[in-house]
Amino acid sequence: MLKKAWLLALLTLAACGGGAPTDSGTEQGAAADSPASAERDALEPELVATDAAGETNAPTTDRFKLGVQYLRLSPTQPTSSNPDQVEVCEVFWYGCPHCNALDPMIEQWRKQQPDYVNFVRVPALWNPLLQIHAKMFYTAQELGKGEEMHTAFFREIHERGNALDTEAKIQEFFGRFGVDAAAFKTAWDSFAVNAKLQRADELNRRYRIGSVPTIIVNGKYTTDGPSAGSYDALLELVDELVAAEREAR
Repeated sequence: MLKKAWLLALLTLAACGGGAPTDSGTEQGAAADSPASAERDALEPELVATDAAGETNAPTTDRFKLGVQYLRLSPTQPTSSNPDQVEVCEVFWYGCPHCNALDPMIEQWRKQQPDYVNFVRVPALWNPLLQIHAKMFYTAQELGKGEEMHTAFFREIHERGNALDTEAKIQEFFGRFGVDAAAFKTAWDSFAVNAKLQRADELNRRYRIGSVPTIIVNGKYTTDGPSAGSYDALLELVDELVAAEREAR
C-alpha cells in the first residue's frame, strides 16, 4: 500500500509539470512522443512577452504585466466559442493536486460570468495516466454526465485514494452514476470520444502546455497560478484579460 502511494505521488509530481517545452521547442515527457505531423508542428505558436506589434504594452492594469504574470500566444489561436464570446480555457488533469485545489474556486468563478464569457476545459495528455483521465473526462461528456461527475472525479482520486488508472476502475465508478457496463463501453470506445482526444492533443500543442492548471484567454493569453502569484490573483487577472478582449470588439 505504501509503495502504491509512493508511486502515485511520483506520477503526480511528474505530470503536473511534465510537458514543459524546452528552449529548443521540443516537449519533455510523454507529450513529446504523441503523434504529430511536421505540418502541424510548424503551426504551433510561440509564447512571447510582447503584443502582436512587438510592444510590451499590456491590456491589464499595472498590477499585472505582460511577460511577468502572463504571456501572449503568437499568433493568436482559434477558439471553439461563438465570435461574440470571450473564451476562457482551463487545461487540467484530474490527478493534479493543484487542479484539485483550483477547481472549487474556478467553479464558483465560472457560475458568476456573463453570457459573453464561454468557459471550457481541455485535459492535458502528456503521459498514459493523463490520457486515460482525459478519456474518462470525454466519456462522461458523451454520456451526458460531465457536469454531474466532474467534481466527483477529483474527490475519488484526492480524497478516497482511488487513482482511476484503469478502464475497469473507471467503469466501476461510472456504474455508481447509473451507467451500465454496455453504455460505458460504447461511449469509451466511440468515435466522438477519440475525436475529442485528438483535438485536445492538438490544443495542448498549440497552447504550448508545460504544466497544469493553465488558463488560456481567447486563444491569445496564457497564465497560471505561480505566474499570477496565487489562485485568487489568477482569476482576477483572467477577469482583466476578459474585459480587455470584450472591450476590443
